[in-house]
Amino acid sequence: MDSTPRRKSGLNLPSGMNETSLRLETFSSSSSFRAVTCVSSPRAISSLSSPSKTSSCSDRFIPCRSSSRLHTFGLIEKGSPVKEGGDEAYARLLKSELFGSDFGSFSSAGGQGGLSSPNKNMLRFKTDHSGPNSPYSPSILGNGCRVSSESSTPPKPPRKVPKKPHKVLDVPSLQDDFYLNLVDWSSQNVLAVGLGSCVYLWTASNSKVTRLCDLGHNDSVCSVQWTREGSYISVGTHEGQVQVWDGTQCKRVRTMGGHQTRTGVLAWNSRTLASGSRDRHILQHDLRISSDYISKLVGHKSEVCGLKWSHDDRELASGGNDNQLLVWNQHSQLPILKLTEHTAAVKAIAWSPHQSGLLVSGGGTADRCIRFWNTTNGHQLNHVDTGSQVCNLAWSKNVNELVSTHGYSQNQIMVWKYPSLSKVATLVGHSLRVLYLAMSPDGQVLQYLHFQAFLKKL
Repeated sequence: MDSTPRRKSGLNLPSGMNETSLRLETFSSSSSFRAVTCVSSPRAISSLSSPSKTSSCSDRFIPCRSSSRLHTFGLIEKGSPVKEGGDEAYARLLKSELFGSDFGSFSSAGGQGGLSSPNKNMLRFKTDHSGPNSPYSPSILGNGCRVSSESSTPPKPPRKVPKKPHKVLDVPSLQDDFYLNLVDWSSQNVLAVGLGSCVYLWTASNSKVTRLCDLGHNDSVCSVQWTREGSYISVGTHEGQVQVWDGTQCKRVRTMGGHQTRTGVLAWNSRTLASGSRDRHILQHDLRISSDYISKLVGHKSEVCGLKWSHDDRELASGGNDNQLLVWNQHSQLPILKLTEHTAAVKAIAWSPHQSGLLVSGGGTADRCIRFWNTTNGHQLNHVDTGSQVCNLAWSKNVNELVSTHGYSQNQIMVWKYPSLSKVATLVGHSLRVLYLAMSPDGQVLQYLHFQAFLKKL
């Protein structure tokens, strides 16, 4: 027997193999694992059991998945088929658990297989009966909780617009004239109405009525328009003047001439005031300048009855009794767009507050159409025949909807959804034309006039 003491390496070797016949080397490569080979070197074996050596040698890291609860998602089943004899059987079971029992089924006839569409088990969790209850567990949220139309939010029911007016105001001496604009609602919640030779203010918060001005027996009010701040109001007269009044103090600030006959439409932007007249001209006024007007826009061949500035103050749209819709900018005395598809007077004009460059216009009795325009390229986007004279148009400030009021022959009020142009509501039964329209500053109430003022909540 060999009397030399043997150093224990801590390795249990098979019979017939000693430490001198075994050596472990590690090869590092660009891959993410380490290969292990066996050669003869007792010094290499001792380096494995010595913690003081700087070099380390280990096999691949295999994570322990005993606590990962993969069986909750149907990825691992107890008694895996891999252990019981077959990768193919396990693959079929895994596909069945992930995508349903019909996924990947092969037809036996002809030897051709076809994949069927996943069934309702797609994206479905299995209930974990072994683990403790959790406030987020499927047993509390509902067994078989899945993404489907059943859990989606139900569609909103159609909004109901009341058929009866919220309030009725008596407005005697209101002129029955399609080409005038006699009502406007300020941002400070004050309603202005032109009646005969007077302008009256109705404060919505307390229903107080104030007479702003009286033009006398020889003149009458043809148009009213508040500034965007709601403190000043402009008044267009039958004699062709444009007056500016302080609405809070009921005091006249300025009187400007320039038109030869009645001023039937007014439009403020942030700095200037545009006025349209029966003399076919559009004048631009600046209160900071002493002259009556700073520019004259000539393009219409008949009375100007519609004027609206875009919300960014870059473009001015005008409609006239010559069936034309013109678009102007601040840098040219000539219109940049001439839109001639209407076949009657264009009074109703409105710019969309929801989409830049979207303009809508309405035609008179011979036209009856509402037309939508892209002012960037001048193309007509859509149109709809309303069956009646279009008197006014107004966009909702809160939703992408449009209100239209009408005259001959149905005298209706309609609410349209854009861009589908589906009808949200149609109010009928008026005996007279709904000539004038204004919207409250919060966008919730409409005022429309035909010898009586009706306030209706949207």
